[in-house]
Amino acid sequence: MSDEPQPEKTNFTSKRQYEEFVDEVIALAKHELRVFEQQLGTSYNASARHDAFRHFLLASRRNRVRIVVHDSATIDRFCPRMKQLLSAFSHAVTIHETQTQAKGVYDPFVVADESHSVRRFHFEDLRGLFAKNDPIEAATLAERFEEIWEMSTPSVTVNTLGL
Repeated sequence: MSDEPQPEKTNFTSKRQYEEFVDEVIALAKHELRVFEQQLGTSYNASARHDAFRHFLLASRRNRVRIVVHDSATIDRFCPRMKQLLSAFSHAVTIHETQTQAKGVYDPFVVADESHSVRRFHFEDLRGLFAKNDPIEAATLAERFEEIWEMSTPSVTVNTLGL
């Protein structure tokens, strides 16, 4: 009998559940987080989520967070904590914005390492799936993320301007 944890899949039907599962996926991450969203809203500026990202990034200099959004403008207006993370961990946090060919991708998700994920089936749909200890589901979304990443460009940076 294997000591490997068994995959757990949980369907959900609310934005609140999605946000709770995003927080759980972040907490489960050991090496890499991949985030795809339409835009980063206020949930990404919440103190608890900021602390979870910070804790993850402080755990190892090798840890990475990669984020792709369709619209990065909201980050400047609504996510100063995310910008602070970008500034403090510029070696480990990268935010891209999709280009035209990827604007039709519609299912937000978060993947931790190659094991855990949460996704909604559509930006406008509250239904989705949380998968814990499920390398098959995680690999599928990680591959999808890499395709989106290839069709995106760096968008949010933190520059220190001096005179």
